[in-house]
Amino acid sequence: MQRPGHAFVIVVPVADRPRQLGECLASLAALCDRFPYAGAVSVLLADDSLDLTAIDRHRALARQHTAKGLPVEHLNRAAQWALIESLPVRLRKRLAELISAPTGDRRLGASVMRNLALLWLARRWQDERPRLVWFIDSDERFEVQAAGGEVCHLDYLHTLDQLFRERPLAVLTGKVVGDPPVSPAVMAGTLLDDVLTLLGRSSELKPEADCSFPHGQPTSAAGAAYHDMADLFGYPPAPPAPYHCPLTGPHTHADSLADYAVRSGRFFDGVHPSRRSLYEPAPLALTPARTVYTGNYVISDAGFAWPIPFATLGLRMAGPALGRLLKAALGDAFVTANLPLQHGRVPESLGRSECRPGVMHTVQGVDISGEFERQYYGDVLLFSLESLIGQGYPQVSETAGIRETVEAVEARLNARYAQQQAAVAERLAHLQARLAALSPNWRADPTAAVALAELSRFACALRHNFGLDGAGWRRVNAAGRRQDWVERLTAALARYPVALATWCEALQA
Repeated sequence: MQRPGHAFVIVVPVADRPRQLGECLASLAALCDRFPYAGAVSVLLADDSLDLTAIDRHRALARQHTAKGLPVEHLNRAAQWALIESLPVRLRKRLAELISAPTGDRRLGASVMRNLALLWLARRWQDERPRLVWFIDSDERFEVQAAGGEVCHLDYLHTLDQLFRERPLAVLTGKVVGDPPVSPAVMAGTLLDDVLTLLGRSSELKPEADCSFPHGQPTSAAGAAYHDMADLFGYPPAPPAPYHCPLTGPHTHADSLADYAVRSGRFFDGVHPSRRSLYEPAPLALTPARTVYTGNYVISDAGFAWPIPFATLGLRMAGPALGRLLKAALGDAFVTANLPLQHGRVPESLGRSECRPGVMHTVQGVDISGEFERQYYGDVLLFSLESLIGQGYPQVSETAGIRETVEAVEARLNARYAQQQAAVAERLAHLQARLAALSPNWRADPTAAVALAELSRFACALRHNFGLDGAGWRRVNAAGRRQDWVERLTAALARYPVALATWCEALQA
C-alpha cells in the first residue's frame, strides 16, 4: 500500500507587503485549483511587519484564504514572543546567532523569521504524516515566464512529493526566474554597460521615427549575468545586453527611451531593467547544490536541523552561506532541481517595492548604503565561511584561526570592491558625457527631453550611491566600522557550532 503524500507547509516571511503577499497567495490558490493535490497544503505567514495597517491586511488575507479552503496561519509578534519565552533561558542565550525576540520598533529580518517559523513548526506538529516545509518569499508566484513571454504552469506539489519519495533528501532548492535574486549593490556595473549601449544606439536614431529596437523580453540573465563581480562565484563576465523594447502598438524611439527611463528607477528596488532570467524547460534532474535560494527551498524532517546561519546579523548571502554548510555536511541529500518560482520585486500597479529593507526612498532621492553594507559584509562572511569549511569548520573552530581568515578575506574583498567602484565611476562619467552628446533633435523632442531629464536624475542617484565617494562605500569604510565588523563576524563564526548544537536541543525542548 502506497504511503500518503507529504503534507506541505509553505512558509512565507512577510514584512509590510500586503499587495505582494495577496498576489503570492492568490497564485498558490490557483496552483492548487489547477493541479489538485490529495495531501494537505497549508501556509504559515511569519509576519515581520511594523505597520499596523499592513499587519491587519496580512491577517485579513489569512482569514480570506482559510475560508476558501487554503489554511493560512498568521504568526504574529505575540506568538513569536511566546515562542521565544517558552525556551529555557540557557538555550535562548546560546541561540543568539539564529533567533532573537521581536520588538515593536525594528524588523528581525527574513532569516530570523524563517528560523522562528521552523522552530514553531517543530514544536507544534501533531500529524503523523510525512511533511515537507517549503520556504518562499512574499514577492514570488507559483508560475514561470519562458522565452517568448508565455507563462508556464508547473505541477510543483506532485513533483516535489515524488522527488522526496524517491530519494532520502534533506534539502532541495529551486531557483527563481524574473527579477534577479541579488542586490542592486552588485548590479550597477552591468546596468551602466546596458544603458551606455542603449544611448549609443539611440544617438544613431531619430527620436520621432518609429521604434526599431528589438521587441520582447529583456535579455535572459543566465548564470550571474546581472552580477558585477560574477567572477567571485566562478562565472565569466557577461557582455552588455541589448535593449528590448517592451512597448506594443505604434510608438517612437523617444517613447521607448521614456519607458526605459521610468523603469530605470526601479533598479534601487532590485529590478534590472535590461536583464531578466527566464524559465528554460528541461527534463527534471536532481544535481548537487552549493547554494540555497532562500526564496525557494524545501526541507524534509532531516532538514529541520539546519536553520539559516548567522541570521541575527541581518546580512545578505544567507542562502549561499547555508548552502556551503549543507554541501559539506549532507552531500547527496542536498540537491537542486529545475523548479523555479517567478520573482517580481515591484508590483506593476505600484511601480516600486512595498518594502525593501536597507533602501531608503526620500524626497531628496534614494539611499542604499544600508543595503550596500549588508551585501559587502555578507560577502565577507560567505567567503570566510567557505575558506573555514576547507579547514574543517565547524568541527574545527579556533577563534584565532577564524579571525585571521576573516581579516584576510575582508582585505581581499575591500580591494575587489574598490576596483569595482572605480569601474562604476568611470562608466558614470561616460554616461554623463553620452547624455550630453545626444543630438539637439533629441533634446528638442518633448518626450525625449523628459526621458533625458529622468535619466540625468537617475545618474545622479547612481553617483550618490556608487561613485568613488558614494554613500555605500563611505559607510563600509567609515573609521572603526571595518574592524567592528571583523570582530562581529569572528565572534559569530566562533559561536556558531554551539548555536547549531543548541538548535537541535531546542527543537526537542
